[in-house]
Amino acid sequence: MTELEQIPTMRQPVTTTYHGVDVTEDYRWLEDASSEDTQAWTKAQHERTMSYLTDLPSYDAIRRRAEEILTAPSTSYRGVAAGGGTIFALKRQPPKQQPFLVALGDLSDASSERAIVDPNELDPSGATTIDWFVPSPDGARVAVSLSEHGTEDGTLHVFDAETGELEDAPIPRITLMGGSIAWRGDSGAFWYTRYPAPDERPAEDLRFYQEVWFHRIDAPPAEDRQDLAGVFTDDRIVENFLSSSTDGRWVLDRAQRGDGGEWELFVRPQDGGEWWQVASIEDRIVDAALGSDEIFLLSRKDASNGQILRLPLEPGATAGAASVVIPASALAIESLAVTEATLWVLDMDGGTSGIRRFALDGAPLPPIEVPPLCAIDALVRIGDASIAYPLQTYVDPPAWWVAADGGSPPWRTAIGTTTELDLSGIEVRRVFATSDDGTRVPISVLAAAGTLERGAAPTLLTAYGGYGISLKPWFHPNLLLWLERGLVVAIANIRGGGEYGDAWHQAGRLLTKQNCFDDFAACARFLVSDGITTADRLAIMGGSNGGLLMGAVLTQHPDIARAVVAQVPVLDMLRVELQPNGVYNVAEFGTVEDPEQFAALSAYSPYHHVTDGVAYPAVLLTAGEFDPRVDASHAKKMTARLQAATSSDDPVLLRIEAGGHGMGQSLEQEVALETDVLAFVSAELGVERDGD
Repeated sequence: MTELEQIPTMRQPVTTTYHGVDVTEDYRWLEDASSEDTQAWTKAQHERTMSYLTDLPSYDAIRRRAEEILTAPSTSYRGVAAGGGTIFALKRQPPKQQPFLVALGDLSDASSERAIVDPNELDPSGATTIDWFVPSPDGARVAVSLSEHGTEDGTLHVFDAETGELEDAPIPRITLMGGSIAWRGDSGAFWYTRYPAPDERPAEDLRFYQEVWFHRIDAPPAEDRQDLAGVFTDDRIVENFLSSSTDGRWVLDRAQRGDGGEWELFVRPQDGGEWWQVASIEDRIVDAALGSDEIFLLSRKDASNGQILRLPLEPGATAGAASVVIPASALAIESLAVTEATLWVLDMDGGTSGIRRFALDGAPLPPIEVPPLCAIDALVRIGDASIAYPLQTYVDPPAWWVAADGGSPPWRTAIGTTTELDLSGIEVRRVFATSDDGTRVPISVLAAAGTLERGAAPTLLTAYGGYGISLKPWFHPNLLLWLERGLVVAIANIRGGGEYGDAWHQAGRLLTKQNCFDDFAACARFLVSDGITTADRLAIMGGSNGGLLMGAVLTQHPDIARAVVAQVPVLDMLRVELQPNGVYNVAEFGTVEDPEQFAALSAYSPYHHVTDGVAYPAVLLTAGEFDPRVDASHAKKMTARLQAATSSDDPVLLRIEAGGHGMGQSLEQEVALETDVLAFVSAELGVERDGD
């Protein structure tokens, strides 16, 4: 193993005062990614990391196996949408670097598929990706957002759905970590989201103030007009999600204030008239589905698990006049869809999905049968009387199913994941840990057959715990890469997610964020006390908000695990809101401007709780230089601070790539990241395999 060279890191103390509290740090200079000092330091750190990793005994074998598994012949489909009787989807097919857009005339016949837009042909380097797409109502056109290098800075292109030819002038700045369009019913125009152009606002505001504009096909973008702006609770951090009714009568804007789950709803007629506000933030409407003359609303007001309301649509109608058609129950409602005669409800129960269906008046209909511990990510209306949904488990690859009005059994379509890889021998257990305050926290434990019977095994524990996002069962080939090496993979459904409804989320945000860290630590201790692993054979890993989780657990419990992997992490909680996307996260994390929230943030901010002389475990931090969601400076500053503070000889490594937050990652980048992380964990946990 390579002897790790220490990279000298200069200290430049800077003090900031918050509510009378002085906070001093040494590495703020690393926030300036454009400075020569930062670039030289980052390059040296990354080269040091790669020299260390590539010299590990198992590295080459893991790389070969990662390439075999992740580039194995396979197909998968996501983002299914319908237009004019045609089905559109993003298809992933290694060894192609990026998914590409296809269309099918018949979901029961895969031979009807044709490619429309292929980023791999537009950009053979693999740096260009499709952010999202929306077909026109007649299926003749498809609007596609394309971005490069993981920036999520998308430009809208409209393609002919038959020929794949560009039909309209591209519209820039439609997507910055999000964006949407809603087609007019005649397929000749659309409403779209748009960020300011450089000549419209100061430079510091170009990633804010998203507006809704209107565009006619064949008209130059310069003639587009602004259609909705200036009416939101917080215009600066609004995020608009547009959709239109299938009958061409209505346009809906679900406007979110930041990323904390606070929503407003606006509707307008397509054939003229003005937008009006259907719901305010106080109404707690978090999702909606348009019918022809009514809108169905998912409300969490006085209903943590959600209830469905029905509101007849006419200009001026508001949520206050809506009636309950599906009352709250023990199941948490995630989303809904509406067809001509059926109201479809996607449920969540502790991390596993289910589907219920009702008549439009709320009368129960026979439920959809699904396997236990499965995941369904969306309900997609694909016709007047039918929906499609993707279903997967940890061991069963995703398949798209169709269910129709009338109660007939669902049928499996011809599109889904095909792979020569077999995970059917994987054992899946559901267990529960008890957190410090007595809360029971679910954990899914995955292992190759016989692994758990052999005693304490090397184990990877992961979680997320934020934004009401639920960690559902997923089928992914990279699981096989870990499990076949004898590792156990454990997924914890900690608070902050949505696994048990809105109350589960609220118990892990703002002033209650510490619950997330307590839950995760309890899960780690349970895996040890239950004999699944030991502390010196345990690795923990999380990304983004889950990277914050790793940082907090590392600094609060430095002896809880042998190795820590924090991917694209948020780590400096006192300065994150000064970065563009950090402002959107104030609704989830809080702000230092508020004394009480500052106290909570400073109590757990990982970067500020690294302590000199503590023997920290091995740590690998990863980041993308073009990441628009979490600035790479978080990982850089934490690396510098840990390297200066730790009293152990365990490595603290920084891995930087020319990419973003993970969205738009090429296949080659995925193989490289998976290799580096698994080689690091294997080395720290002493995992060896024949062929290494």
